[in-house]
Amino acid sequence: MQALVLERKRQLSLRDIDLPLNIGPQDVKIRINTVGICGSDVHYYTHGHIGPYVVDKPMILGHEASGVIVEVGSAVKDLKPGDRVCMEPGIPNPHSKASKLGLYNIDPEVIFWATPPVHGCLTPLVIHPAAFTYKIPENVSFGESAMVEPLAIGLQAATKAKIVPGDVALVIGAGTIGIMVALAALAGGCSQVFIADLQQQKLEIASRYVGITPINITQQDLVATISDATAGWGVDIVCEASGSAKAYSNLFDAVRPGGAVVFVGCPIEPVTFDIVKAQSKEVRMETVFRYANIFDRALNLIASGKVDLKPLISETFPFNRSIEAFDRAAEARATDIKLQIRIDGEFV
Repeated sequence: MQALVLERKRQLSLRDIDLPLNIGPQDVKIRINTVGICGSDVHYYTHGHIGPYVVDKPMILGHEASGVIVEVGSAVKDLKPGDRVCMEPGIPNPHSKASKLGLYNIDPEVIFWATPPVHGCLTPLVIHPAAFTYKIPENVSFGESAMVEPLAIGLQAATKAKIVPGDVALVIGAGTIGIMVALAALAGGCSQVFIADLQQQKLEIASRYVGITPINITQQDLVATISDATAGWGVDIVCEASGSAKAYSNLFDAVRPGGAVVFVGCPIEPVTFDIVKAQSKEVRMETVFRYANIFDRALNLIASGKVDLKPLISETFPFNRSIEAFDRAAEARATDIKLQIRIDGEFV
């Protein structure tokens, strides 16, 4: 079966690979339709590792996916062949302490697509647990449902922020995850979300959404702009979604006393920040690692029309141009938010 295989750093192949396709009683077999290219996929491609996760043998990329069920296990009751579905890519140990606490996203035993040594889903067929497979509503496309995964990260951030209706938030970083966080914050009750970035093109895409106000930090002073907009008080919530070490220099200048800072982006190297400044405001600090118990909520928001992800799909490539798609993603064009690969059928 063909797959997009990361052979080693900077070397991709579209080739046949042997994969087990035996279906268990609680599993479903899915014909993949659409897969989104995530920043982590690109980082494995360009760097060969993310922190302790090292690509030391060929690995199939991809973890943001949608498709159609072609077979179900004997114990599966709520799904059937022909169902359009999207898949939560992390499979925890249901018996672990983390899972029992409802924190399965931080289960040390979690098996996550396209995280070494686990293969991803950029291949025509996959086996997945039915418990982490979700039926797509009729009004949601394969492309949109392949973006549930990054939206779930945004919702995890909004949940950790403990938004109160009417809150004002600042999101630093207008990439895919930053925009997802901003949309989740609005859906969670924020009255206004500022989003800050260096790239004007990304800010223009984000600002198409009602309630999102862009700040180009090459042209505007971030802290002064927030201060002016909030009469010197500061925003209720700051979400750091850029992963840039430079963003940490003024995080606590923008947040109000007693506000919250949510760390979403993953800096490549350790960062420093002023803990005393945080203490002087009694800032609540939260961290985000993937998501838990929230995937179906993200799908419901898309289906409701409250979150429209269609403007964020920059281009969809056919499977035979997968390597070209990854090279395009590695360019990090300012006009690109989400690139996707279509494996099955015609474009939607």
